Amino acid sequence: MLTNAAVKAARPRAAAYKIADERGLHLFVAPTGRKSFRWRFRFAGHEQLLTIGQWPEVSLDAARARAEAAREQLGRGLDPRTIATAMTFERAGRAWHAQQLAGWTPVHARDVLASLEADVFPELGPLELDAIDSPAVLRIVRAIERRGAIVTASRVRQRISDVFALAISEGWCSIDPAAVVGRALAPAPAPRHQPAVTTIADARELLAAAELVDAGAAVKLASRFLALTAVRLAVVRGARWPEIEDLDGAEPLWRVPAARMKLAAAKKRDAANDHLVPLAPAAVDVLRAARALRVANMHPGDANMHAADADRDSGELIFPGRGGAAPIGEGAIGALYDRAGFARRHVPHGWRATFSTIMNEQAPDQRGVIDRALGHVLKREDGSVAKVESAYNRAQQLAPRRRLFETWAEILTG
Repeated sequence: MLTNAAVKAARPRAAAYKIADERGLHLFVAPTGRKSFRWRFRFAGHEQLLTIGQWPEVSLDAARARAEAAREQLGRGLDPRTIATAMTFERAGRAWHAQQLAGWTPVHARDVLASLEADVFPELGPLELDAIDSPAVLRIVRAIERRGAIVTASRVRQRISDVFALAISEGWCSIDPAAVVGRALAPAPAPRHQPAVTTIADARELLAAAELVDAGAAVKLASRFLALTAVRLAVVRGARWPEIEDLDGAEPLWRVPAARMKLAAAKKRDAANDHLVPLAPAAVDVLRAARALRVANMHPGDANMHAADADRDSGELIFPGRGGAAPIGEGAIGALYDRAGFARRHVPHGWRATFSTIMNEQAPDQRGVIDRALGHVLKREDGSVAKVESAYNRAQQLAPRRRLFETWAEILTG
């Protein structure tokens, strides 16, 4: 693969030559010394060539992002050469999205792209960047506001603005029409706590009621696992079998990669920040049920695969949605609770508050262990963040956390 140093060091020769990067992208070096990024692809059965841009006006990272956007167009049956003459918002948006992937979790990346595809690309996507003005952006976000999604409207405006920030930096356009639109948006609603049950009786009642709802088995299992582990909803939705350790052993553990945790981008890349969740017997039972469900749903040709072998498949989701390739829907567990009679009383994220409230009441001397179990940063007695200690104290407190989760599971299951 190419590196920035290799691109810079490439010298002209008597004949033109190229240096390969990946998936058809390469650097073309002319005898004159001019360097350009080009992408070779096949369309309508014939090999084609698309010039991405000249170096140094177009950086290696930008060339990769543009190539990725062109691949997406090709995947939809469009000839990338026909759209390469003008930078449209959709091309810029997909290039921005590709550039951000390294710092995002897969679930967040899918959610961001889905919001652009649903609310922005239909109207702004085909337009050239310089043809988009502030009123056009305002129409997009006002339409979202009218659905009552005030916070989503603000996020989408910010994403549009981020796309234009990249575009301005790359020289694709000159202004950001979304920058001033934020002042015209409806004020964000005052922060409020997520609805959550806070008594043992209500927590048990919710779990029992959810089991009686006519819903998919994967959704019910994910709901129970969410309650037993007190992690964030996105973490459960994206859970994969290779993250589970010693499932049938004495100390089963769920190692959530730092990349899937709510952390700064730099911390996401450090495995030292993985979140470890000791699994109580009740949580292990949920995983075994999920494993059995997975084996039962295998294609006939895979029927001879042993259940334990299934866990080791490359990155397969523990709680897949329909089709198996994507996780259960973002709103599936919330809808389950609504149908169980807990609408506006409890949401999926509420399990974290339920866990914290009940366990702090049950074990007030275990506050630090409870915070660790929730993946929170270390705090002092006055509630302030202990920044230095958080940076250097890597103690995982697994033994007390295992006892804590076992107690929590016993409380939930009676």
